[in-house]
Amino acid sequence: MVARGSLVGVLLLALLLGAGGRALWVWLDRPIERVSVRGELTHVSADYLRSRLAPLIQGHSWLSVDLAALRREAREIGWLKEVRVSREWPDALTFELVEQVPVARWSDGRLLNPAGEPFAAGPVSPPGDLPDLAGPPGSGAEVLDFRARLAVQFASLGLEVRQLRLEPRGAWRFQLDSGVWVMLGRNDRAPRLGRLVAAWERELGALASHIRYIDLRYPNGVAVAWHGETQPPEGESATEG
Repeated sequence: MVARGSLVGVLLLALLLGAGGRALWVWLDRPIERVSVRGELTHVSADYLRSRLAPLIQGHSWLSVDLAALRREAREIGWLKEVRVSREWPDALTFELVEQVPVARWSDGRLLNPAGEPFAAGPVSPPGDLPDLAGPPGSGAEVLDFRARLAVQFASLGLEVRQLRLEPRGAWRFQLDSGVWVMLGRNDRAPRLGRLVAAWERELGALASHIRYIDLRYPNGVAVAWHGETQPPEGESATEG
């Protein structure tokens, strides 16, 4: 009889605890009233991010919202490289955001970060002095690295590469800030660039305003096309490339 009474007591206690826990959950799981955005933001504003984050929390409550899922969804917002989400008592969420750093424009309308990873710019205008790069899908890091090597090689000439293209077949071409296009091709890039530097220092630099493009895809020397000539710089038929 005593054991039966003890069992009933345990059951009653469990029911009370369950009911209390349920009531506590309902009391804690209130609507989300505030959203805070933290992080060093250079290119995007907190107001823009709040407008993009607001739909993600719509219909969720403070305690039941899935923070991991919310973080994954928030990372899809343009310009965000990393997102951390936390709850703040009693009814707020805090987003700690790490902004993307744009270093170049990419061929599909996106931007590249320093790792060569494309990301969407959205409605935010990127800096106007970014170089214009292009290449096949997945080649962002390779193109960015090659531009960095070109920058070192051309630094002594006071030249900058404003556009760089890696074609699907592996040929390279680029445009200098003087407006001259250079057809580099696929093979023997180092000796070809060496010939370009030598020719630029010797005579081509002084004639840059008259040059349309320079073709390095020859065994020896360089070919120069002058303004007014009709052969397109994209042509790949001059040599083996």
